[in-house]
Order: sequence, then C-alpha cells, then structure tokens
Amino acid sequence: MTPLILALLAGGVAGVSLGALGAGGSILTVPALIYLLGFTPAAATTASLVVVVVTSVSALVAHARAGAVRWRAGLLFAAAGLLPAAGAGALSARLPAAVLTLLFAAVAALAGLHMLRRRAPGGSGTVSGVRAAGAGAGLGAVTGFLGVGGGFLAVPALVTVLAVPMSAAVGTSLLVVAANGLVALAGRAYTAVHLDLTLLLPFLAAAVLGAWDGRRLAAKVSAGTLRRVFGALLLAVAVAMGATAVL
Repeated sequence: MTPLILALLAGGVAGVSLGALGAGGSILTVPALIYLLGFTPAAATTASLVVVVVTSVSALVAHARAGAVRWRAGLLFAAAGLLPAAGAGALSARLPAAVLTLLFAAVAALAGLHMLRRRAPGGSGTVSGVRAAGAGAGLGAVTGFLGVGGGFLAVPALVTVLAVPMSAAVGTSLLVVAANGLVALAGRAYTAVHLDLTLLLPFLAAAVLGAWDGRRLAAKVSAGTLRRVFGALLLAVAVAMGATAVL
C-alpha cells in the first residue's frame, strides 16, 4: 500500500473519531504519522497540531449549526490553557524521541480506558473557578507537549467542572481543542521541524472529510459502541508505542 493511500485512510479514521466523539482524532494521528508515514516523533506531534486545529474547526462548524456549543464556557476553559499550551509546545521539541513516545503512549492508554467506560460523566452543577482554571491549564499543557487535542479530557471536564450538558460538551470541547492547538502550534513556530506536506496535506483533507462523516455516524450508531471501538484501538496503539520506545 502506497504512503499516499495510507495517509488518506489514516486521516479518514482520525477525522471520523474526532467528528463522532469530539476526541481521539489526534491520538490516532500521531502514531499513524510515525509508524505508517515515517515522521519523527517531534515532526508527528507538530503535524498533529495542524490536523487538530483544522479538523476541530471544521467539526465545530457542524456542532455550532446544531446549536450544540456553549461559547462562553468553552472560551473561559480554553483561556486557562493558552499559556501552558504555548510553553509546553516550545519545550516539547527539546525532549528525546523515546521520552516523547512514552508520554504519548501513557496519554493514549488513559484515553482508551476513558472511552471504554460505559457511563458518561455527570455534572454536579457546582462550578469552581479554581478547578476550571486547573483543568484548562492541564489540558493546554497536554496539547502543547504531545500535539493532541485532549478532547477525551475536555468533555468530562466541561461536564463536571463547568456544568456543561453532555448534549453540548462535544461541540464545546472542539472549541477548546482548536484554541489550544493553535496556540501550541504557534509555540513551535521557531523550531526547525521538517513536515512532509506531500503526505500531511492528503492526511489533513481526509481527516476534515472524516470529521463530517463522523458527525453523521454519531447520529446512526450508539455512542457506547463508537467509544468501545475507538477505546480498544487506542489501547492497542498505546501498548505498541510503549513497547517500541522501551525496546
């Protein structure tokens, strides 16, 4: 299978995950870029931020049209993560490849376990400014370090910390993901990382189309089924990446 076909297929899967669940797209993007398309870990996490920003904005449009975005809550949550995202983005390029890979494997495992949970988080209705700031800052740092949007963290945090209904949490998380990703990408602007655009652009195009398909898929397939499929896939990715980094 040619690299171009692999880029299209992997981009489509990442986009479907992001569009259907508001999460998981970038966590599939990084290993796909490394193991299928030959990107270095530093280049893969930077390229992933490009994919995160563009696909999140694309999927956000669909959710916004459906009235499923809480703009004020999302902007407040994102604001707390902007500085950590920029700082972590600048620091990430200096980490050894093995360390970056292990950190990413740990986050992928966390995301997979979260997706395999049967119950969705429930909001308590009590909003703490300190908790909101801490959750937003942590999400921004994860985005900056590893090039992941962190939707799997943003959705439950929005529900439990900012009392956003689940019906609007996915769309609102896309706003947070896009904002953090853009700032993290700006933090890496000065680093000399080569991105193969002949593979990245087809991957990105397929991810954008996949995000729109994922939005439609979510209306036809139960959320629990989608989450279990992607959760199992992420756990497999985490094990493979961890083994590669250690051996």
